Amino acid sequence: MESELLKIFDEKRNPIGVASREEVHKKGFWHETFQCWFVSKEEEKDYILLQIRSDQKKDYPNLLDITSAGHLLVTETVQDGIREIKEEIGIDVRFNDLISLGIFDYCVTREELIDREIAHVFLYKSNHALDDFVLQKEEVSGMVKIELDAFYEFWIGDKEYVSIKGFEIDQDGNKVEIDRMACKEDFVPHENLYYETIIRWIYNEL
Repeated sequence: MESELLKIFDEKRNPIGVASREEVHKKGFWHETFQCWFVSKEEEKDYILLQIRSDQKKDYPNLLDITSAGHLLVTETVQDGIREIKEEIGIDVRFNDLISLGIFDYCVTREELIDREIAHVFLYKSNHALDDFVLQKEEVSGMVKIELDAFYEFWIGDKEYVSIKGFEIDQDGNKVEIDRMACKEDFVPHENLYYETIIRWIYNEL
């Protein structure tokens, strides 16, 4: 995976070449990613669906993250990013069913990782139950849902904890129910502005 080739860009999103994934994260080159947030409605309440990253992941293992996301390879268009959804969580989605929310540029620096992403962000209004998700164990170990209003209040600072419900696949392959409170340390450390912006974009489409 570290040898995958990605397109790299300058700060103004102008293409400047190609680099390996390892080099991209070591030198901090801007690169493109695909992100898709699932929302669902139950009993007139909107929920956001998140994945739990596998403990096998090099970066941010076991943390809550975007429903489905991944890097766009040098040969791929934004539309090709939809493969991530099927690969990671086993749901067939057509690109035309996605709602484009926008492009968000952000940077996360952690130890030797400099992650500068040009994120193409999409929304999918899902009718799927959590039991419908088939997880790629190397990438994803569980799925949870969170009330969207509570998720928003959590990230703008009004709440220290948020309720998550769903399931996780344990080391023996058994599905274990999740029903607990989560704090910010349980989430991939995107900056607060990122979460606030994405949630506002989602509200605009509901």
